[in-house]
Amino acid sequence: MANFPSDTSPNNNSIIPVSTELCAKHMQITIPSPWIQRFAHLVKRDARVLDLAAGGGRHGRFLLSRSSHVTFIDKEVGALEDLEKEPKATVLRADVEGKVSPFSDDGVLQNMQFDAVIVVNYLFRPLLNGLIEVIAPGGILLYETFARGNEAFARPRNPDHLLKNQELLATVAGRMQIVAYEHGVMQTGDIPGVKQRICATKDLVDSGSENDIPPPICSQSNNTEPCKPRLKA
Repeated sequence: MANFPSDTSPNNNSIIPVSTELCAKHMQITIPSPWIQRFAHLVKRDARVLDLAAGGGRHGRFLLSRSSHVTFIDKEVGALEDLEKEPKATVLRADVEGKVSPFSDDGVLQNMQFDAVIVVNYLFRPLLNGLIEVIAPGGILLYETFARGNEAFARPRNPDHLLKNQELLATVAGRMQIVAYEHGVMQTGDIPGVKQRICATKDLVDSGSENDIPPPICSQSNNTEPCKPRLKA
């Protein structure tokens, strides 16, 4: 299993949580995940963003500061009350694990599309397909959460809350272009542990290139232009 010790951001919490206070620790963290910060340049200005299982909204708030329109959704939204008067923020209180899918005809996200979907430290498998479907053409998925093997380190240990090997890759296969993917022990960052994380763009169709192969995306850049090959001298 890979080991990724290189995430760096201010005030990183380097202590692995080992108790039922994991959820509370999530709410106390305000610094965006280094993974989200790394690929934020792919989220266009004025993008429509979905922050699923938003918690305190650290990732949606980060993208609000970058001029995105953000929809925050969670079962409890008390930590998001201060966004009530923010014109570019929409806060939805909903049990996304309930009988009615948020993406269904009766769901709170019905008929909505987003330019970016953000999910961090959360997994409910019945939502995975819907998450891909609500991403608009050319949109981006940023997903990071715990994976099998984390049970040796800390919570969560329930396999229902842990991604299987390459599960995120399988989720987007044939539907999105993979910009970056990692699976291993993340020793730094918000809540260290065994994680999978992916950045993928929904641009496999009508790319205009030969065999419908989309142009490569610059994974570390200040713009969203396709990477240009260096010409040999």
